[in-house]
Amino acid sequence: MKLEGALYPWRFRLVLALLALMVGAISWRIVDLHVVDHTFLQGQGDARSMRHIPIPAHRGLITDRNGEPLAVSTPVVTLWANPKEMLGSRERWSDLARALGQDPKAFAERIEQNSNREFLYLVRGLTPEQGQSVLQHKVPGVYSIEEFRRFYPAGEVTAHVVGFTDVDDRGREGVELAFDQWLAGVPGKRQVLKDRRGQLIRDVQVTKNAKPGKTLALSIDLRLQYLAHRELRNALVENGAKAGSLVMVDVKTGEILAMANQPTYNPNNRRNLQPAAMRNRAMIDVFEPGSTMKPFSMSAALASGRWKPSDTVEVWPGSLQIGRYTIKDVSKTEGRILDLTGILINSSNVGMSKIAFDIGGESIYNVMQQVGLGQDTGLGFPGERVGNLPNYREWRKAETATLSYGYGLSVTAVQMAHAYSVIANGGRSVPLTMTRADRVPDGTQVISEDVAKTMQGMLQQVVEAPRGVFRAQVPGYHVAGKSGTARKATVGAVGYTQNAYRSLFAGFGPMSNPRIAMVVVIDEPSKAGYFGGLVSAPVFGKVMAGALRLMNIAPDNLKAEEQAVAQNAAKKGPL
Repeated sequence: MKLEGALYPWRFRLVLALLALMVGAISWRIVDLHVVDHTFLQGQGDARSMRHIPIPAHRGLITDRNGEPLAVSTPVVTLWANPKEMLGSRERWSDLARALGQDPKAFAERIEQNSNREFLYLVRGLTPEQGQSVLQHKVPGVYSIEEFRRFYPAGEVTAHVVGFTDVDDRGREGVELAFDQWLAGVPGKRQVLKDRRGQLIRDVQVTKNAKPGKTLALSIDLRLQYLAHRELRNALVENGAKAGSLVMVDVKTGEILAMANQPTYNPNNRRNLQPAAMRNRAMIDVFEPGSTMKPFSMSAALASGRWKPSDTVEVWPGSLQIGRYTIKDVSKTEGRILDLTGILINSSNVGMSKIAFDIGGESIYNVMQQVGLGQDTGLGFPGERVGNLPNYREWRKAETATLSYGYGLSVTAVQMAHAYSVIANGGRSVPLTMTRADRVPDGTQVISEDVAKTMQGMLQQVVEAPRGVFRAQVPGYHVAGKSGTARKATVGAVGYTQNAYRSLFAGFGPMSNPRIAMVVVIDEPSKAGYFGGLVSAPVFGKVMAGALRLMNIAPDNLKAEEQAVAQNAAKKGPL
């Protein structure tokens, strides 16, 4: 081309060359994207239509030690809506509201208020059948999500142990919270194609399989749990009590076989739940244990070598003055002088204090610490309290005396049950566990076996002696234990509440080979009386009797021929 009259013809040629290069580059890019490297455009298209939908994973099953389900996950349907899409079908809102069981007017107001949103829950936790009946109305903008909901077959019986999950299936109380990572599943992913309205076009593939949570077998025996729950509830009604707890421990393995609390709640229906009913009092409530601590003070005396069971102490006139502080025996003792067993049978504060003055408060503190009082139980239960076991640089008489008969310290019912299991297990302490133990754990000898065996015999006399706690006796079995009655400390002030008591009984059996340790705590009985031997001991006797039979443990308090028959029956197993 000849450019006539152009001052700079080379510029025109340069522009044409540049335009040609640009056209060539664009042409090459088009060919490259459609022929050579076509995956880019395909990926961009997929990004606008391909979606990943989560595949829900159910939580692990919680069972008792025998495989009975305590918490199971059931599939449910959650319905949600896109209010922006629903605005075009107002005439169908009333039918949808009625299908959901909601007021049409309130439903319409809710949609209007959230009209600028693209996601709104309509209802959660419907059964698949209920969800399908709503979806059949085919209202534009209404969609469903597959989820799982927790169901608790034992209901209020195991509520404080198992706990519950929230609406998003995360553990919020009890074992559900303590073992949340173990129980929680890992959701999967499913790849699908959707149009611009979000409608599902095609299910492409599963890109990641859902991984369900792991099964958890607790140490709880549901049969014993039902038994403990029933008797504790009856005791509260009979005595007009405010609350109560019962803990049962296998002394050989440290497994918690039952843990009941009253009042309780239904984890399947928490609409009218009272916060106070949610407290696992056996682990959370701390209290002064009263005379139930005397066996450990007595163990310290025996371990010192300065005392033996036949030694005597003068307890007359039933009171002891220490400065401005007076120690009194609650009930009249059977004589002016008592031996060590008699001090336990009569629950003499004066006799126990005189022994404590001789051996010193430090030795009593050491025994109580070794059996787990004032120590973390290691259960890892949410909200569990440690209690308080005081230690003084200088042990004065007042502190020594009060500690010896169970005041000035605070414990939980679980700690008490563990402490008594040490005596029942020949002075050997095994760690507590809420999960089923597959083997007997290694224990630690914290009290000499001779002292523990001696204490077993003395505590057996506390139950079986003429002046003993006869209401705790179990037909066909020898059992041991100690009652206690403790005044309740005033909340937010110094001193004790007037006419407010806790009734306690702690013991174990059978004496031929102790298997079960148990603690019963009744809070503020108000009818027949408040002494531990009157209120809590009968609960111990009834639950222990049922537990020994359910566990098929041979009786050890029968005549020779009856005992032989019972042992043969035990070998054959339950019918």
